[in-house]
Amino acid sequence: MSEWTEVARAADVPEEGTLPVNVGGEPVCLYNLGGEIFATHDICSHGNANLSEGFIVEGQIECPFHQGMFDIRTGEATAAPCTVPIRTYPTKVENGVVWLKKT
Repeated sequence: MSEWTEVARAADVPEEGTLPVNVGGEPVCLYNLGGEIFATHDICSHGNANLSEGFIVEGQIECPFHQGMFDIRTGEATAAPCTVPIRTYPTKVENGVVWLKKT
C-alpha cells in the first residue's frame, strides 16, 4: 500500500503522548511532539511490547518492558537493549485529520 490512509483526528493524539491505531492490520503508534504528528510501528523490535504504552522522553519513545528507546522521528534504536530500528511512516495533517502513508 502506498496510498495515504486516514488514521485519526489530530485532536485525538494527546500533546506529548501516543495513540495506537490499526492500519491495514498493522499496529501503528501516533505521537504528538509539539503539535507535529509522527508515526512508527507500535511493536518494539526487542521485546514485542506496545510502544504506545511507553513514555516519551525528549523526542524518543521508551519501551515499557525493558526501557530501551527509539527516536520517534527516525525509528533509530537509541538505548540498550534495543538495537534494531523500528519502522516509521510519513504523516500529514489536513483539516484536522491525520493521514499516514505505508510505503
